[in-house]
Amino acid sequence: MITRKQSPTKARLYFKVSKGYVLCGVCERRCLIGPGEKGYCGNRVNIGGELYNIGYGVLSAVESRPIEIKPLFHFWPNSTALTFSGWSCNFHCPWCQNFTLSFNTPSTNEQYYVPPEKLVEKAIRNGDEGLCASFNEPTIHLEYLVDAFREAKKHGLYNTIVSNGYMTLDALKELREAGLDGLNFDIKGCRETYKKFIGALDPMVVFRNARVALDLGIHVEMVFLVVTGANDYSECYEWVLEKHIEILGYDVPLHINRYYPSWKYHEPPTSLKTLFEIYEKAKEYGIRYVYVGNIGDPKYETTYCPRCGKPLIARSGYRVIYYKLTKNGRCPYCGFKINIVGKYIPNKGLSFII
Repeated sequence: MITRKQSPTKARLYFKVSKGYVLCGVCERRCLIGPGEKGYCGNRVNIGGELYNIGYGVLSAVESRPIEIKPLFHFWPNSTALTFSGWSCNFHCPWCQNFTLSFNTPSTNEQYYVPPEKLVEKAIRNGDEGLCASFNEPTIHLEYLVDAFREAKKHGLYNTIVSNGYMTLDALKELREAGLDGLNFDIKGCRETYKKFIGALDPMVVFRNARVALDLGIHVEMVFLVVTGANDYSECYEWVLEKHIEILGYDVPLHINRYYPSWKYHEPPTSLKTLFEIYEKAKEYGIRYVYVGNIGDPKYETTYCPRCGKPLIARSGYRVIYYKLTKNGRCPYCGFKINIVGKYIPNKGLSFII
């Protein structure tokens, strides 16, 4: 990493409007930003009627992590990704686990700057199979992602993001063109959840973007963090399940994750009874790959064949401990084609920070 005085980078997606204002085109907030002002995420500033990203390459974390921790269970099983994050976010979820970096904006003082080529060099040195932008909302750093992903592709690495899914279609397409291979979108609940806790935003944008990502050839998995008192009632979670099937189909994996109190939200952890009810309902609806996360039970982290029910991929501690697919990704017992993208990486070590 290099310490430097921060230099703003020209934004890729924005539109000039009257009186020196600019309209940001990265996320669906579409902030209208006046001269000298920042957008909602705090990373984009209007300088002289042009939009700049002041957080380009200013990273808050860089470390190798298992792809399963994202969670991405059906993408390059047992591989590791050099995971990195910037500062701030375009959401302010009251239960955010990463609030120390998601709710702090880049400083204009000396910063640790990581050029894209240095990030990729580190991934190669660490023996990682790819990159993953995570922890805070990665798409607010669109310019850096585009450059880092292009560099990674030169060296045969994959590119992934863990996102709230609220980017514009233009931003999503730019990421795909730069080499985005896989993503995990966090659907935070139904419309009432977004209106009350996130800020009157439309969750259908997330499903729209996930559908477009699939159509662009990007691997997609969804996470539904079930939060006590926010989205854990039947009308809400049934809406999420219905939209998942209606828009994404039966083969997109769904991770039903347990919430724990954090930041400003102090309701008790999600009831296990509720989590298992949603799990069973999702299976009943016909979603083929359903998991329950943040409870540490390998039973609910195992991939079962949708046709014959045999266990095919077992996981424990964010690592694959049993892998039984054929070379062409089929169940060896009944021949059912399993939704798996990328290579299985056997015997990958466990000496990673989790």
